[in-house]
Amino acid sequence: MKTIDDLRVAGQRVFVRADLNVPLDGTTITDDGRIRAVAPTIAKLVERGAKVIVASHLGRPKGAPDPAFSLAPAAARLGELLGRDVAFATDTVGESAASVTAALADGQVAVLENLRFNAGETSKDDAERGAFADRLAALADLYVGDGFGAVHRKHASVYDLPKRLPHAAGDLIATEVGVLKKLTEDVRRPYVVALGGAKVSDKLAVIDQLIEKADRILVGGGMAYTFLKAKGHEVGISLLQEDQVPACREYLARAEKRGVEFVLPVDVLVAAEFPDLKTKAPAHPDTVAADGIPADKEGLDIGPKTRELYAAKLADAGTVFWNGPMGVFEHPDYAGGTRAVAQALLDSDAFTVVGGGDSAAAVRLLGFDENAFGHISTGGGASLEYLEGKTLPGLAALED
Repeated sequence: MKTIDDLRVAGQRVFVRADLNVPLDGTTITDDGRIRAVAPTIAKLVERGAKVIVASHLGRPKGAPDPAFSLAPAAARLGELLGRDVAFATDTVGESAASVTAALADGQVAVLENLRFNAGETSKDDAERGAFADRLAALADLYVGDGFGAVHRKHASVYDLPKRLPHAAGDLIATEVGVLKKLTEDVRRPYVVALGGAKVSDKLAVIDQLIEKADRILVGGGMAYTFLKAKGHEVGISLLQEDQVPACREYLARAEKRGVEFVLPVDVLVAAEFPDLKTKAPAHPDTVAADGIPADKEGLDIGPKTRELYAAKLADAGTVFWNGPMGVFEHPDYAGGTRAVAQALLDSDAFTVVGGGDSAAAVRLLGFDENAFGHISTGGGASLEYLEGKTLPGLAALED
C-alpha cells in the first residue's frame, strides 16, 4: 500500500477522503477527536504544496441535503486546528464544489459538503455509485484515503473513487493498519480483550475470531446480559437479545474448551428505569450480584467487585484491545465501570488499543489523557471487521 510520502503532490489537487463524522449538539461539536486525528495528514499535504480537497460524511442523511448534517462546523474546526482559512463548498459535486476547488492555490484547503447528501455515495447500485465517483474524480488529480472509520463501507468516495485516480493511504490509515496488525500477527501475550457496548449481535463475529487468538475475554455493557442469560441467570428488564442466547452459550463452551478465560460480571448496578442523560439527574442505583438482578430492574453498569476483577485480569496483559463501554458512561452514576477499565489499561504495561466508537468517546468524556494509551482508533466498526478477518473495501481499493 502506497503512502502519501510516495506521491508528488506539489501543485496537484489532492482529494482526501477523511472521517469528519463528529457528534454535534446543534452546530456545536461535542467531540473533535476524528478531526484532530486527520489534521496531521492534511497539514503535511499543505506543507508540500498540495491543493487539498477534504471530503467526508456526517451522520445518516437520506441522500439529500439536510442542514442538521452539514459539515460546516467540522470545516471551521479543521481551520482552527490547521491555523489557516479553510474554504467550504456548499455542495459535493455542484457549482459550489467546482468553483471552490478551482480557486484553490498551492497549500490551500477546501472542505466539500456532506458526501451523503448525494444518493450516489451510499448506493448499492454499482452504476449509480460509479457515476458519483466520476464526478468527484473530476475535481482532483490524486486521491488520499485517510477516513479509517469508513473503510469498511463500499461507498463511492471510499471504494470507487480511488480506482479512478492515482492513490495512496494517508498517515492515519497507515497507522491504524499497523496497529491492527499488531493485534493479529505479532501479539504480546497475555492478550486480553475487553468488550462492551449495547448489542451482543454486533460483537459475535469478532468474538468468534478472538476465541482463537485471545487469552482472556472480559465482557461488560449491555451485551453482558445476554451472556448472563446464557449461563442461566435472570436479568430482569436489562437489555437482552433473546435470539442470541444459544450463540452466547456456544461461545462460552468453546472458550472453555480452548482454555480461554471468558469473564462475565459478578455484580452490576441496577435501577428501575434508564437514567436521564440530558439532565444527569442522580439515579441512585443499587448494587446486586450478577445472578440476582431483580425482575423489575435493569443492569446499567458493572459493579465494584467486577471492576476490581477486570482490573486484575488486565494487570499482567501484554496486549489489550478494548471496544465498547462497560455501562451507560454518559451518566456519572454509571461511568464507574468504564472509568475503571480505562484506568486499568493505563496502569498495565501492555500495548493498549482503544477500538474507536463509544470507547474512544468515553476516554475523552471521562478526562483521560489520550496520549497515555498505545493507540485510540478512529473506527470502531472498521476495527472490529478487520479483526473479524473481513476484507475492508476501502483498504482493498488502496492496495491496488
